[in-house]
Amino acid sequence: MSLKVFQADEESHSDESHEYPEGLFVTDGEIHLLVDGKAIAVNAGGMYIVPPGMVHSVAAGSNGTLVIFD
Repeated sequence: MSLKVFQADEESHSDESHEYPEGLFVTDGEIHLLVDGKAIAVNAGGMYIVPPGMVHSVAAGSNGTLVIFD
């Protein structure tokens, strides 16, 4: 398992997908995700699990800290 910390800066970030599930935990702020074309907002203390193979990205307007684990 790996852990990464990502600081959202209100900019959008490129689409990606993985062959494994990816956990996204928001420690502060609000992160706006696009997952398979659907908009999802995750607030501080919230978590979202991206299923394997699902195209996802961080959308513009996100501001906060995201801990990514896979």
